Amino acid sequence: MKRTALVIGLASLILTGCSWEMAEVERVQNVHKAEAAALPATEWKEAPPYYEGHPVNPQVTDDRLLQQPGGTVLDERGEAELLKTGDGKRITAGPAELTVREAKLFHYYPDEELIDFYHTFTDEMGFPVAKMFVEVRNTGNHPIHFEPAAVLETDTGESKLWEDDIYLEGLGGEVGPGETKKGSVGFILEDGNAERLTVRTSDVVDGSGEKLTGGTEFEIRLE
Repeated sequence: MKRTALVIGLASLILTGCSWEMAEVERVQNVHKAEAAALPATEWKEAPPYYEGHPVNPQVTDDRLLQQPGGTVLDERGEAELLKTGDGKRITAGPAELTVREAKLFHYYPDEELIDFYHTFTDEMGFPVAKMFVEVRNTGNHPIHFEPAAVLETDTGESKLWEDDIYLEGLGGEVGPGETKKGSVGFILEDGNAERLTVRTSDVVDGSGEKLTGGTEFEIRLE
C-alpha cells in the first residue's frame, strides 16, 4: 500500500512539474508575443512611387522603406532610425518648380567603412540627419541653375549650407528646359529634437549666370 502511494505521489510530482514547465513555456511565449506587438509598425514593402528610377545613394543607408517614426533599417551602409517626418511641399521660383516629396529626421549610424567620408562633416559615430527627397523641374524655355536647399535652418538654432549636403547628388546643377531632376539632400545635425525646418532656395539663374528670379523660403514641420 505504501509503495502504491509512493508511486502515485511521484507521478503527481512529475505531472505537476510538467504542468509548471508547460505553463512557463506558455508564459515566455506570451511575453515574446507582447514584445513583438510593441515593436514599430511594419514598414512599406515597396518604395514610394516617386523613387522610381532613382538609384540608391552609395554613402547613406537606403531609407526609402522607412516611413513610420520608430522604424529602423539596416544595410551595408549602416543603420538608420526614423525619428520624425514632415509633409510634402510645392514651391515655385520663376521657371523653377520645386516639389518636396518627403522630409525626414532620422538618426544614422554609418558603417565603419564610411567613417572617413563622414569625418569631413562630424567626429561623431552616430548623428541626426535632416533629409528631403525632392524634384526640381524647369518649366521655362532655357537652361537654369537652381539649388533646392541653399540654406537649411532648424528651430533649435542650427544652420547648414548647400556645401554641407551629405548626399552629393548634384541637384544644384544645370536643369534643361522641361527637364526634371529628382534626388535627396540631407544635412547632419547636432540636435535630433528639431520640430521645424526652414529651407531657403538659391536664386534662379540662366546659363550665363544672369539672375532670373530670387530664391524663396519655406517651412517644414516635423512630427
